[in-house]
Amino acid sequence: MEETLEKDLGVWISADMKCSQQCRYAVNKANKVLGMIKRTITYKDLKIMLNLYKTLVRPNVEYCVSAWSPYYKKDRELLEKVQRRFTKRIKGMKGMSYEERLQKLKLWLLEEKKK
Repeated sequence: MEETLEKDLGVWISADMKCSQQCRYAVNKANKVLGMIKRTITYKDLKIMLNLYKTLVRPNVEYCVSAWSPYYKKDRELLEKVQRRFTKRIKGMKGMSYEERLQKLKLWLLEEKKK
């Protein structure tokens, strides 16, 4: 069975009104930007990295989230994985839990943002 997708204002919606395709699209785009940051930024100061993340990466996963709000746990976890990946790359944060890294960086779960 072929999945019918429609893109409107940059948001992918399937015929059954599920937004899994939008989540995959957002994660792929955000991961590409994270990869670009990793390859091109040599001075990885905490303030610089946070600004790059908040400016270039996070908007990709948050775009129109209030409209397409990921319902499925697998979609929410897929989106959160981008932020987990970023926080692990910050110098001195590898041994910490995800929650500790978020607290230290003054970030929040992506799910908390939409509330």
